[in-house]
Amino acid sequence: MVRNDLRNIAIIAHVDHGKTTLVDQMLKQAGTFRENQVVEERVMDSNAIERERGITILAKNTSVHYKDTKINIVDTPGHADFSGEVERILKMVDGVILLVDAAEGPMPQTRFVLQKALEFGHKIIIVINKIDRPDARLNEVGDEVLELLLNLDANDEQLDSPIIYCSGRDGTASMSPTVPGTDLVPLFDQILEHIPAPEVDTEGPMQMLVSSIDYNEYVGRIGIGRIERGSIKVNQPVTVTDYHERVKPYNGRIVSLYTIEGLARKPVDTCTAGDIVCFSGIESITIGETLCAQDCVEALPFVKISEPTVEMYFMVNDSPFAGKDGKFVTSRHLRERLFRELLKDVSLRVSETETTDAFRVSGRGEMHLSILIENLRREGYEFQVGAPKALMKEIDGVKCEPIERMVADVPQDALGSVMEKMGARKGELVTMNPQGDRMRVEFLIPARGLFGYRNEFLTDTKGEGVLSSVFHSYQPYKGEIQKRSMGSLIAFETGEAITYGLYNAQERGTLFIGAGTPVYEGMVIGCTPKSEDISVNVCKKKQLTNTRASGSDDALRLIPPRQMSIEAALEFLGEDELLEVTPNNLRIRKKILSNQLRMKKLHS
Repeated sequence: MVRNDLRNIAIIAHVDHGKTTLVDQMLKQAGTFRENQVVEERVMDSNAIERERGITILAKNTSVHYKDTKINIVDTPGHADFSGEVERILKMVDGVILLVDAAEGPMPQTRFVLQKALEFGHKIIIVINKIDRPDARLNEVGDEVLELLLNLDANDEQLDSPIIYCSGRDGTASMSPTVPGTDLVPLFDQILEHIPAPEVDTEGPMQMLVSSIDYNEYVGRIGIGRIERGSIKVNQPVTVTDYHERVKPYNGRIVSLYTIEGLARKPVDTCTAGDIVCFSGIESITIGETLCAQDCVEALPFVKISEPTVEMYFMVNDSPFAGKDGKFVTSRHLRERLFRELLKDVSLRVSETETTDAFRVSGRGEMHLSILIENLRREGYEFQVGAPKALMKEIDGVKCEPIERMVADVPQDALGSVMEKMGARKGELVTMNPQGDRMRVEFLIPARGLFGYRNEFLTDTKGEGVLSSVFHSYQPYKGEIQKRSMGSLIAFETGEAITYGLYNAQERGTLFIGAGTPVYEGMVIGCTPKSEDISVNVCKKKQLTNTRASGSDDALRLIPPRQMSIEAALEFLGEDELLEVTPNNLRIRKKILSNQLRMKKLHS
């Protein structure tokens, strides 16, 4: 049976190309909101971190109604680090909208998500977005997308994909680059015409693959997926099975069932094949498992999620300030929370270590792990993490490391310094194209060569460069890469940072703290351009005497300290340093806090 009343699509694109903004306009123009309803911008970015950073982290479902057809839309993340979300979401849909920025053109993540969609054989609608940009290159970008489709071995049908010219912010779409659109009707029409309606067996025994998990305090775990066959009802007994046989089949019951209408979930009693639904009642359900009718247990194949490429150690906080502002501070709390994260994040790995106080956490990149750290600290956890490391692999007896495909868009006068830094970090130039007064360069570089580079890149390009990378492949180990060239400024004693002490310390380098900040011995309070570490006494008070000297009482001017975000702190970390994370503070510290012991180890 073909369900003509339904279409399932995903929106895929590189980060910041306007997916979530376009979904906003689709919801508005399809009449999802009341006339007078106040709607936030990027309404799909629902959690606090997504709103603050302006990026999508979790794939989310919504739906619109157009001409008696329900269109289920999945908004996916653009960052390579969250590509595990994109890979599994593509199982739920029959076609994709590929969004490309009219000025930037296809970027590394565009290539990655498009490759996954082609592997599934999905139909594609190409949307060139942000056509109102003054530097838009509509015809060239269209050619670049077709070139990319050819490179990725698209079939003839996929090469004939329609191209639509959109402005997501204004909510307009047009089939021609020269004729401006007035609304999104051409886009909706193309979805109905080009994306196939689900062909399903509504009479067979029930079968459904769980592609996503949500959690609710009241009903527990909520599974989200598409019904592949048959129909599903409230109170129906089901058998849960797994294609990779990680768990034995077990029985459960559907307690509640919802379909997605706009931004809300609408309770229903029954749904048929082709529908994307949410259900609750099976407490241990997880991503990749199949719900089946009890008299016909057949597991559906689940896409193998790409392996993690970066690892970090999460440890219990043992600094002198431990336990001051965290709610959850013990290893039991940390262990429980990390293993709970595994239930909804399929591309994360957590394993125990020899000690009970440390856990090895692997993810898809620094961003992936830094978002996890941010989530934990907001929930009241206190812990410390080590520097990120690239995960090595042995392939046919050869030590191999993850290689990233990095694309940088830089002003021409900054190209020299970018090339120089890439050379030192074992980067290999692949292509180089001028675009107006800027250059786009593409490198293949070891993942560990990118650690700590983002800040340097912004400095070298005076903040004008755009850098993005995506996992490319594993290749033989490229040899040693010189670690950071900066040293650390280390607090000499425990106490409170005083203006007088900081004034003397700022001559040695850049400070991370201001006056009045509590410090402890071994805490990193700044960085110095010299390659070795320097201990400074920032708690030092001025000696008071009864003699006056001209100029000695002038106000001491402090340079404002550099505020470190989690990503910046992780990039800065050396091998012998840890990042202490609490709900209110981020502190970099040495693993060995005592100055004497550290010196002994250094000279031994």
